Amino acid sequence: MTLKRRLATLLLFLAAGLAPALMACSQPASLPMAGERVAPSDAGQIHLSFAPIVRKAAPAVVNVYSRRVVRTQVDPFWGMFMGGAVPRQRVEQSLGSGSIVRADGVILTNHHVIDGAQEIMVVTADRREWPAQVKLDDPRADLAVLQIDARGESLPTIAIDDRADVQVGDLVLAIGDPFGVGQTVTNGIVSALARSSGDGGGNDFSYYIQTDAAINPGNSGGPLVDMNGDLIGVNTAIVSASGGSTGVGFAIPARLVRQVVSAAVGGGHTVVRPWIGAKLQGLTGDMARSLGLSAPQGVLVAELWPGGPAERAGIARGDVIVSVDGQPVNDPSAVNYRIATQGPGASVSLLVRKAGGVDRTVTARLTTPPDQPARDERTIAGQNPLNGATVINLSPAAAVDLGLDPFAGAGVVVTAVNGGYAGNLGLQPGDFIRQINNQPIATTAQLVQVMAQPARGWIISIQRGGQTITARVGF
Repeated sequence: MTLKRRLATLLLFLAAGLAPALMACSQPASLPMAGERVAPSDAGQIHLSFAPIVRKAAPAVVNVYSRRVVRTQVDPFWGMFMGGAVPRQRVEQSLGSGSIVRADGVILTNHHVIDGAQEIMVVTADRREWPAQVKLDDPRADLAVLQIDARGESLPTIAIDDRADVQVGDLVLAIGDPFGVGQTVTNGIVSALARSSGDGGGNDFSYYIQTDAAINPGNSGGPLVDMNGDLIGVNTAIVSASGGSTGVGFAIPARLVRQVVSAAVGGGHTVVRPWIGAKLQGLTGDMARSLGLSAPQGVLVAELWPGGPAERAGIARGDVIVSVDGQPVNDPSAVNYRIATQGPGASVSLLVRKAGGVDRTVTARLTTPPDQPARDERTIAGQNPLNGATVINLSPAAAVDLGLDPFAGAGVVVTAVNGGYAGNLGLQPGDFIRQINNQPIATTAQLVQVMAQPARGWIISIQRGGQTITARVGF
């Protein structure tokens, strides 16, 4: 065999030996099955891109601009030189983000982005501007649904994925318009589930997806997106001392989002949510030990509404609710969220730990909170310290609407203060008027009658945040 033929044969053997290795290097590692979660196994996987996900989701993400005109009072000192304290107007603007969830122009954002707005504009990803109207505003969930006139055009949309399989460690993207710089994408992971924002803000349910994807002012209302390009949450709050992202952001879960969008698309102007008729309390270590529990797991039933869903299900004061529909609950917010995302008339399964450590599963059929007594809204007029205050009779339904404790007791509660003497007195929405001149006040009709009686002075007892404030006012 000549040298030339020997070299050719050797090259063929080398090529045959290197082929499997070359093929192994050129082909990607096996992809995980649907629903399976695996860590990156090689450098090729680490260099993968989120670009396909962004291309799918980003066209449906919009900027939301709202503005309102606020009247401010000129300082009385300067008013003396200007013919009186003439109110001036100033324009307040709010910037946020949103998601197109239906092709005919239904858009989801945060309530706090459009709160009090007199004009709302939406800018789509292609830089077109659209005037928007509020279709449904839900302050309790801090969500709002807007409508733009798509003029028959089919707009890009993002799907809402409200399955309960989000896990800590899942990769996510946050898309929005932080600081008004233009559409921006950040990535991170799900840092925790069922978290409270910790600042007393946000929504009534305080049940969030926590993420370290950078969220900044202007991201509010934008989507938190999974690796399928679907919306799993609405970015709504951050914890920050500086006002910028510190890697602790919160998103409203898609299950609550779906409920609000469905109500709006169905023609509703409010979201009707059920309640369980129980006042709940988180467990401390000492409380758990006193109840014979090995750990503070579950939620204590502190009070029951007579004839409410919890009482009818056989739950008693002092019981501990361990889980709702098989999902563990360790604070009242978790129970409230699980209940709130059901529909009125739905049945939920509750695992309850009774006295003596006996576990029992009960079924509660949920109802809407009762609206009795009737609210009988009235605005106080006349020469008296409560002039300008609007009041109602408190019922569980009214308490839920106002964000008050339904177990605060019957009575008259202030819902608005529109100037008048009540504003000078310092009366605030949410105040309970308990007594006038040492006479207990039970209804709005009684309050109007008492305030219509002439008096040289008034002793007014107000309950605010668990404290009783007594004011003496001369007239």
